[in-house]
Amino acid sequence: MGVISRYRDRLPVTAATPELTLGEGSTPLIRSRAIGASLGVDLWFKFEGMNPSGSFKDRGMVVAVAKAVEDGATGVVCASTGNTAASASAYAARAGLVAVVLCPAGAIAAAKQAQSRAVGARFLEVRGSFDDALRSCQQLADRGEFALVNSLNPYRIEGQKTAAFELTEELGHAPHVLALPYGGGGNTKAYAKGFTEDGAATRIVSAQSEQRATTLASAIRIAEPAHEHEVEALVEGGRVEVTSVSDEDITRMWLELATREGIFCEPSSAAGLAGLRQVELETGSTVVCVLTGHGLKDTAAVANLTAEPCVVDPDVDSILAGIHGAPVGVGA
Repeated sequence: MGVISRYRDRLPVTAATPELTLGEGSTPLIRSRAIGASLGVDLWFKFEGMNPSGSFKDRGMVVAVAKAVEDGATGVVCASTGNTAASASAYAARAGLVAVVLCPAGAIAAAKQAQSRAVGARFLEVRGSFDDALRSCQQLADRGEFALVNSLNPYRIEGQKTAAFELTEELGHAPHVLALPYGGGGNTKAYAKGFTEDGAATRIVSAQSEQRATTLASAIRIAEPAHEHEVEALVEGGRVEVTSVSDEDITRMWLELATREGIFCEPSSAAGLAGLRQVELETGSTVVCVLTGHGLKDTAAVANLTAEPCVVDPDVDSILAGIHGAPVGVGA
């Protein structure tokens, strides 16, 4: 059962909205076995990387594309650093629409580009930044043929808020604290909206990179967050805390998630966990860290941030020497 079918009564859909789905939602909620104890909290990981295209974007994209079909659009368009592109392309293909993707030249992980191209998207690299690409998408959408499906599309936020509902259902209550990465700010806005609609006062920690325009965490490499003003309003209203984390912090937490919890996420997903290290947490409180994308989204990060495989001879002594000499990860 997909997001539209499961939460139809809580989404702005009509009888004319197609029940488009690739099986998004119902992602794993995994209890921490190690990191939570070091923080003194009951820590859980919401692994949104297990959505069909490998990221949280699918929750909102399915609603945005379904509404584009309902409204008679012949295609969708988006600017992306990767995950939006993969999601929009997949759901457009499923719906029988053309997908146009504009990406900053050289700024997208190869796996994410491959996802878009494999399902037939018109993939174009722009000589400029993400913000330049987004402005071009808005201009194209203004001509009427293509629906813009970046998070400026309100249906994206509506779909993404369902993750808040799902967490409350899975835990039996809303988490006391939720931590997540802050790229464009749409997901922060969506979780805040979902918890508000559920009547929950969950504290949201939204972690951005100190090196916004150049961070190694490509999924949050956005210099001008599209939802910056809404996030600022949530901060002023006491709903959200924004923290800034270094690439070193992100890398360290990414490695901890992999080696201590067995969860392989893309580096940007670890930003929320890094943000938790910077705030005070009530001992024993229920904390959820949203892991927004799967590690297979950015396999180049593995090569850059971990040791190379050790080459050994096919005998036990050589293998044992390799076992005891090979580091687990950077700094090991």
